[in-house]
Parts: sequence; structure tokens; C-alpha cells
Amino acid sequence: MSLFVLPLPFRDPLVTFQAFAFDPYAALLDSASTNDERSRYAYIAVEPFRVIAAHDEATINGVPVRGDPFTVLERELAAHRLPAGEIPVPFGTGAVGFFGYGLGRHLEALPEPAVDHLNLPEMVLGLYDVIVAFDLRTRQSWVVSSGVPEKSEAARRQRAEERGKAVAARMEASSQEIPSLDWSPLATWQYEQARDTVEASISKVIDYIRAGDIFQANLTQRYRASRPKGLNDFMLYRRLRALSPSPFAAFLRCGPGLSVASASPERFLQLDPDGHVETRPIKGTRRRDPNPTRDAALALELTHSAKDRAENTMIVDLMRNDLGRVCTLGSIHVPQLCGLETFASVHHLVSAVQGKLRPEFGLVDLLRASFPGGSITGAPKIRAMEIIAELESAPRGVYCGSIAWIGFDGAMDSNIAIRTLTCAGDTILAQAGGGITADSCPELEFKEAMVKLRPLLQAVAGRAA
Repeated sequence: MSLFVLPLPFRDPLVTFQAFAFDPYAALLDSASTNDERSRYAYIAVEPFRVIAAHDEATINGVPVRGDPFTVLERELAAHRLPAGEIPVPFGTGAVGFFGYGLGRHLEALPEPAVDHLNLPEMVLGLYDVIVAFDLRTRQSWVVSSGVPEKSEAARRQRAEERGKAVAARMEASSQEIPSLDWSPLATWQYEQARDTVEASISKVIDYIRAGDIFQANLTQRYRASRPKGLNDFMLYRRLRALSPSPFAAFLRCGPGLSVASASPERFLQLDPDGHVETRPIKGTRRRDPNPTRDAALALELTHSAKDRAENTMIVDLMRNDLGRVCTLGSIHVPQLCGLETFASVHHLVSAVQGKLRPEFGLVDLLRASFPGGSITGAPKIRAMEIIAELESAPRGVYCGSIAWIGFDGAMDSNIAIRTLTCAGDTILAQAGGGITADSCPELEFKEAMVKLRPLLQAVAGRAA
């Protein structure tokens, strides 16, 4: 089947999304940093025909269904499978949304996380038969429509054209201007654990490492704020984006009262229609400095840090093992190990692990084998997750899970949901942490987490925070 593809005059994706920013379900996959191929494409997904969610049970459009969330997703993707089409972008309709960190309990026997009165869902994914796609390099854009969920070819073609033109009409009717960034609504953050408590938990992780339980665990801390009057979720995302443009940025509307604003620099899993897989774990961080000489010195210090390189290499080994569960023997390789990558507020060490999916496996098998990402759990993964559940004061929710697009043709790209704000009603959550190893210093690990948190806290409290 050929998709309906309608070329459009190019508009900034952020300006375009203004037309849909207050829909109950919508997604902007933003690629806000345009420094490499990972930032080439942006997507807007609107008006889903189905919403898959998971809380105590999986639901479709609010109705409980049998099966764990991964099984339900697999079933829905199979029911709407499309062949790879001739389209100008990698993603041509499918599922968009988030997988919360807590979905790991459906894959492994893990302890229950701390109770949180916010009671956030573990997963929200819309199934979208229309997307707006942007090639930021060539400055082209299109409406892409697939006609799913119609069954017959004729009905699909008719629906695809009607839905595609309807979304284009909504865009055309919307303003081509976007309000200026508004920094006036400000709020005060409250930490949920005192600094000495956080550092004591880091010391406990070090004790577990020295006792031989684990090699590394990623321990995090959470802050919360009450939404300031006059600050809507999309403006909050724009503030975060201005402070921390990132290649895997995203803004999600996930139903009434729930939005996600992410400035993630980290790819979790990419899968193309031919089965090629890539993951790009991040481990190792230094802050940016406005003085170019000091900034370069911090980057050089990071690249020569034995502690940070060891931390990164441990997670590369973990991800090689995870991919090895579903990839062809001998296909897994590491084209980049501990490469320096620089972002708006931090320097990172980033590695790349690639492989080829075995023919009998699909993208949900890949998710089951790899979720949650090793860079935000630790090694060995299961024991590290048990320790995380013991020591962290709150469930992670969206944070440390993944925001993804999943094509009906079997392709996928996804981030690790770090540098991410969760807006739940009038409560805004920010979390950050880092990998703890035997050589970690609790005081320095706390400071590193604050470097990562800073753009998130500033987005809500003001740029001077």
C-alpha cells in the first residue's frame, strides 16, 4: 500500500505544533539540536485513533484488555502492520508515546517501588494514522497519512486522503506566529530527599558494590514544584528547549492532566525496517563553562577520566548482552566507545552499540530484551534495579523510561527519558542522578546530578535559578 503524502510549505515544527498543543493527545518529537544526523527529522503526531495505556492493567481507549502492556502493544502493531513504503522520512505513521520506567516489573520479578499519590500511568501510547514530518536539513515538510485502521485497500486510501487533508487544513487555519517565550510565571522547587539523605544512599550503593552485589547502579533524586499561575505545559516545554536544546527532545500530551517535556540527549533504541539496531548509552558528565578555555579543559578531563570511562564501558557490555538476546550471532559491534559529545549544558561520554535483529524477532522482542535501558539501571541490571527500588524515595514514572515513535512498518526510534519534566495536574516533577561505582564520591555524585537538573529547575523557577 502507498501512503498518502502531501507536501507542505516548510514551517518551524515548534510553530506548527502550536495548532495542536492543547489537544488531549498529541506529540512533538522535536530534534531541537541540529548538529548531526540524529537531529535531522522532526515529527508531529495528532488525533490518535487508539490510545494504549497501562496502570494496574492495560487498556485501549480506557477499556481493560487482556495481556501485559508489551503483549497488548505487540498485538495492536500486528493488527495494523504496513509494509515499508516509499516515504521521504523514516517514520510514516504508527505509535508515539512513553514507556515508563516501572514497566520493567512486567519483564522481571522486581520489588514494588515507593508509593506515590500522583499515581501516574506506566505507559501511554497513541496509535496515529496521520503525522506531520519535517526534514530540518532540506527544510521540507509533509503530511503523511496511512488510512489505518481501515481494512480494505480502497477504504484505507480514502481515509488516508481525507485525514491527511483535514490535518493540513487545521495547520493552515492556525496562526503562523508563536507567542514570545514568557519567563514571568515562576515557581519554587522542593526536594523530596535532603542532601545528606541522598549522599547516604549513594554511600549505601558503594557498600553494595564493595560487597560484590553489583558493579554499578544509577541512583536518582526527585524535585517537585507547584505549577505557577499562568504557565501552561507547552510554554514550559519551550522554556526547557531554549535552555537545553537536545537531539531527542519531545513534548507529549498524554491525556487530560498529564504532559511530558523532555530535553533528552540520549538514544535508547533505533531499529530500521531491515532490522539494523543501534543504542547509544551515555555515561560520564561534566558541566559546560562559559569560558572557552575552562570549557575545553572540562571536556578534556572527562575524556581522560578512568572512572567515567569504566562506568561507560560497563554499560556498553550490558547493552551488548541485552542486544545479544535478540540479534544475530556476530553482528553486535561497538563503532564508538566513550566518544565525547557536547550539549548545551553538559559534556558527555557516549558510546554506540549496533547489531542485526534475528529474523524471528520484532521490535517488541527488542524492547523486552533491553528495557529499561542499562545506562539508567546499572549492572547487573536486575540486582541494580532491586537496589534502586530500595533506596529511591519515589517511583520514577516517565523518567528513565523511554519516549518513542514506532512505525507500522516495524521501524522505531526512542530516547532514554532523562532531562525530562513530568506535568501531572498542578504538580511538576524533575529528576536526575548518575551512575555510582566503587570509585564514586557521594558529594561529587550529588553535584553531578545538580548539573543535570539545572536546566529543568531553571525552566520552572526562572533562568537565574
